[in-house]
Parts: sequence; C-alpha cells; structure tokens
Amino acid sequence: MGVKANRTSRGAATPDDHVVVLFGATGDLARRKLLPGLYRLAQAGLMPAGYRVVGSAPTADALSDEAFRAHARDAVTEFGGGEPSKPEWERFADALSFGAADPDEPGPLVAAVRAAETALGGGPRRLFHLAVPPVAFASVIGTLDRTGLSEGGRVIIEKPFGTDLASARALDGIVHAVFDESRVFRIDHFLGKESVDNILALRFANGLFEPVWNRDHISHVQIDVPETIGIEGRAAFFEETGTFRDMIVTHLFQVLGFVAMEPPTSLGAKALRDEKDKVFQSLRPVDPGHVVRGQYEGYRSEPGVAPDSDTETFVALRADVDNWRWAGVPFYLRSGKALGQRRQVVTLHFKRPPLRMFDTAWASGGGRGNALVVDFDDPGWIAADFLAKEPGPAMRLGPARMTFRYADSVQLRNGLEGYERLILDAMLGDQSLFTRSDGIQRLWEVADPLLRSPRPVEPYAPGSWGPASVDKLVAPHHWYLPDMASDEPGSGTP
Repeated sequence: MGVKANRTSRGAATPDDHVVVLFGATGDLARRKLLPGLYRLAQAGLMPAGYRVVGSAPTADALSDEAFRAHARDAVTEFGGGEPSKPEWERFADALSFGAADPDEPGPLVAAVRAAETALGGGPRRLFHLAVPPVAFASVIGTLDRTGLSEGGRVIIEKPFGTDLASARALDGIVHAVFDESRVFRIDHFLGKESVDNILALRFANGLFEPVWNRDHISHVQIDVPETIGIEGRAAFFEETGTFRDMIVTHLFQVLGFVAMEPPTSLGAKALRDEKDKVFQSLRPVDPGHVVRGQYEGYRSEPGVAPDSDTETFVALRADVDNWRWAGVPFYLRSGKALGQRRQVVTLHFKRPPLRMFDTAWASGGGRGNALVVDFDDPGWIAADFLAKEPGPAMRLGPARMTFRYADSVQLRNGLEGYERLILDAMLGDQSLFTRSDGIQRLWEVADPLLRSPRPVEPYAPGSWGPASVDKLVAPHHWYLPDMASDEPGSGTP
C-alpha cells in the first residue's frame, strides 16, 4: 500500500500518501495540539506528497467540511503561532473534510474516508488518531473493525492506557483483536520532545558522560515536573485518575526509562524499546512508605470534586532500579498541580570526591554544584553545574554552570513539538518513541502496591512545593528545584 518513504534534502523521511482520521476533532486536544501540529508539518514540508485529514466526532458534535476548516483555522491561529499565510492555509484547508460517526451510524465517516482515498488515488495508508476519552476507545475501535476501515491501518491511542493492570490488559485485548501490535502507537508526547531525545545523544554519542552514568559516580537522580495550574475544570477526569496515574505512571516512568537504559544496539524501534522495557522490568514495585501524596488546599472546593476526596494532586516518590548499573541509586520523581513553578527537569547528582579538601565550599555552593541538569521543557536546555574558584586571594569556591540552550541553536527552526514529531513517526511506521504493551503492563505492576494501599493525602498551599514531608523523602539529599540558578522564578532558563 502506498509508495516507499522518500528522503528530503535535509535527510528527513517523507511518509507514504495518507488519510489521517482524527477522532475527537472538535475536542480540546485536537484544537490545542493536533490540528496546529498537522498544519506545522505541512508548512515544514514533512506531510506526505498526498494527504487528507478527515475529522470525526459523534453526530451531536458534527461539522460540515467548511465549518471544520473554519474550526481548524481558529485552532491554528490561536495555538499555532498566529494567523496562517493565505497560500499555505489554502493548500492545507483543501485537504480537510469531516465525517460524523456514531457506533450505530458510521456511514458519514466511511463516506468521507472513501472520498479522501479516491481523491488521492493509489491506495494511501490510513492513520487513526483516537483523541477521545479512554472510555470511548473500545467503541471507536469496534466501529473501525465493523466498517472495515481498520484493514491495513495504524492507530494512535492517547493516554492514559488503562488505570491499573487489569484495565490495561482488558484494553490491550480490545485493541489487539483488531490491530496487531506493529500497528499500535501509544502516544506520550513527552517522548517526542527534542530535549528528551537528546538524553540519548548526550549519553551515547559522548565519551565524556557514558563512563560515569552509573552507580559508581551518581548518588541519586531527580525527575521533577511541577505545574502551576490547578485541574482547570477537569474534575471528572482528575477524580478518576489523580496525579500518580496521570503523570508518574504515564510520563515520568517513561523518562526514567530513557535515563536509565543500557546502550541499545541501534536506535531502531525494537532495540530502543527492548532496552527501555528492561529498565521497567528492573523497577521494584513502588513502596507506599516511600511516597508522599498531597492535595492542594481548595481542591475539594473545585466544581465536581467530592468534599471528602482523597485524590492526590501531588506525588513524590522514590523508585529503585534493581540492576547492575543502578543498584543502590534512588530515583526521586515528583509532580503536582498548583506548585511554585512550571518546570520539566531531570537532574543527575554526582557523588562528592572522596577527599573533601573544600568542606566549607561545598556548603557555600548550596548543593548546586556537582550535577548534570536536563531541562526538557520546550525548547529546553542542558547544563553542567559545578564549583569553580572565585577570583581573589582566598581558595573560595562558588557555583558555576556550562549550558547548552536549544533556543540559542541555529537548528531550532528545524525542531518539532512532541506531538508533531510523533504524528510524523506514526505515519512513517516508526514505533521507537511509542510505548509497547508489555512495558505498559509492567508499569502498572510496579504501581500496584500504591494503588492498593495509598497513604492519606497531605494538604499543601497553592504556590508552594508540596507537603513539607517531601524534604524527608529525599534526605539526606535536597531537591534541585526550586532552582536558584534560574534568571527569575518560573523562567525555566539557566
């Protein structure tokens, strides 16, 4: 089906001709990320030579083709960097159409897909993006099966992929009854970030770092993703999910896999995912005694939240990777709502030298030296924090930093946001940055002790860094964030 992927002059692959079917096309995710992302791919010349985008939603939310194009233009204008240029927009808009679909009446969708395929000719590939709530996954996949649209197609499934081990296995059964694993793309936009991918380049392309990336040299690792926003009216979703399921199991464990993996034999999908999943197999089940669950003050007053809710809006925990490289090195993961800064940071803290000739200097450095910091927010940066002699006659050390910023790179214009990169990879059939079913199930096994026996939530003030007990969790170490080296609070820049 389709033609072989070609290579552009920049070396990037061009996908086969495609019909992309976007379920949930009128929803928030499509408006904020997917429609602007598809337009940006078209702008960059990375969409197939021939493509069509078919939006879909239940009949109650159906749009005409023209209304869908207007909806997409509004989304691109608001979230895609401003008003699109006329010729580029017209080319993109010509590729848009809409087909409503209900479980008992999928006819309009089938007709829209067939019309798109006829317009392209030559048997284009099909890619289905399920930007719908998890409760709708089974219904949409069943519709694709009954109509025959699933034949030969690929499917992108949004998180969360289940809420525990039993539900993840049940969902896998539904998906695999229609799509084999080679055609399933479980998307985590964190893994599409340039700066997360750069963890692989930093480790495996540089002899400076890989030899010390182990328990002999690293004392502990922190993966910290605080958010300043609250639940933003999503009480129904959040009460069912909470921060542990929403952020730790889905996102931060995946980042941990990249940080802790052994060198893969290649960057191909199988080799890369095999090594990441070996890390998951080495993870000890979460010990509830090494977890702090928090809830920001005022959460229970949010519309739709139960007055006695025990749902956590904050989690900090210790994870342990029981393998040769990492035995004895704690990984501290933290994420939460209504915190002091919005950041996305991995920090590898190195052990102190065995001879402490500069005891007082270590204290005056405030613990900021001796660390490698990867800020994986967009556009992100990498910094080495160390101690250097301050000018003057005395041997006094102060904190110093060497930094690489994506924003300063001449290649920044070639960068793609997480969703853009991953949609392109799905069209290419490259599963390297997508999660595999056995890896997902293993993470729910690791999560199971906490899901079964959660400690009560502890209150914390909005704008703080969570409950006070988080400091005891990492003792005798200290949290890297809040980062005193930032230019200003919340700036995310070194």
